[in-house]
Amino acid sequence: MPIAPSHPHQAKRLAALYDYEILETERENEFDEIVQLAAATCGTAISVINFIDAERQWFKAETGLGVRETPLATSLCSHVILENDFVEIQDTLLDQRMADNPLCCGDPGLRFYAGALLKTADGLPLGTLCVLDHNPKVLTPLQRDTIRVLASQVMAQLDLRKMLKHNEMLRQEVDHRVKNSLQSLGSLVRIAGRNTKAEETTKALATIGSRIDAVAMLHQELYRTNAGHTIELGHYIENLMSHFRQIAPDNVTLNCQTVEANVSSNEAVAVGTLINEFIANAIKHAFPDDRPGQIDVVVTRNAEDRRIRVNCKDDGVGLSEDADLSTGGLGMQIAAVISAELNAKLDVDPKSGGLNMTFEFESAISE
Repeated sequence: MPIAPSHPHQAKRLAALYDYEILETERENEFDEIVQLAAATCGTAISVINFIDAERQWFKAETGLGVRETPLATSLCSHVILENDFVEIQDTLLDQRMADNPLCCGDPGLRFYAGALLKTADGLPLGTLCVLDHNPKVLTPLQRDTIRVLASQVMAQLDLRKMLKHNEMLRQEVDHRVKNSLQSLGSLVRIAGRNTKAEETTKALATIGSRIDAVAMLHQELYRTNAGHTIELGHYIENLMSHFRQIAPDNVTLNCQTVEANVSSNEAVAVGTLINEFIANAIKHAFPDDRPGQIDVVVTRNAEDRRIRVNCKDDGVGLSEDADLSTGGLGMQIAAVISAELNAKLDVDPKSGGLNMTFEFESAISE
């Protein structure tokens, strides 16, 4: 029994095959349906999607065969990948390459074979989509065209998966670089804030730092969900609170209650910045002398007009009676600018026993 010689570009062919990362994967309905359709259309007992490895042929999908791989020594397709895009062998026992192949001359033997190559864009054959039967057979032109089209669909699936995997790797690299850049920028802002003596500059740098933290958390959320420009606000805020719990002093407890609400990425940054600003100021000013206290962030949604309401409050010392809300404490000028981004109504209640900030907005994301 003649064994098929190696492909003239065997090393490149195998490298291309391995690059698809298809070998040893589980069976999938998309490929199973293709072999089932090929067998039904051609009226054959068997159909397979196979890939020719270095020492075996491996089946991604098969119907009527019952195995996932066979050795190359008995492989019909190892001969076929050396030939044209489409090969039809009407009677294998009349073909000198297969006449003494135990798969063909056994009982029942594989007496008919027809297959279309699975080729890369560079023309390297990876395997075949083929149909086989126990009796000699002649396909119609329509049946031959069907096999060719189905083989093209197999490669389209493989190429799409390969492209998506490549894009995912690029996205991971971009994510890594963006994350590092945001961390570096945040570190520079904090260093600058520690080294400046001007109070206004310190406040401005602190706000910039809050903005960077909000964007960094947003980037993490976008990357985690792969949801484009839409963010689930409740989960995003919970992540922000987890971040603050790690840096909050032991005497301060942070609580969070949220509801599910989709918002745009810009809206999420604005909300995150306001929450960051409130919590950072509360940690710094609301609990002097290690006074115990808590900070609460509550997100609700109006069932009638679907406006989102965010309430931030602490039970700290509150603002002094003569405090000017336009400049002091929370930094109302900054809060007003951020609220304008949301087209939100902002209310700050400097009641004794703590500070209470509420803002409501309607998201541009329709649900």
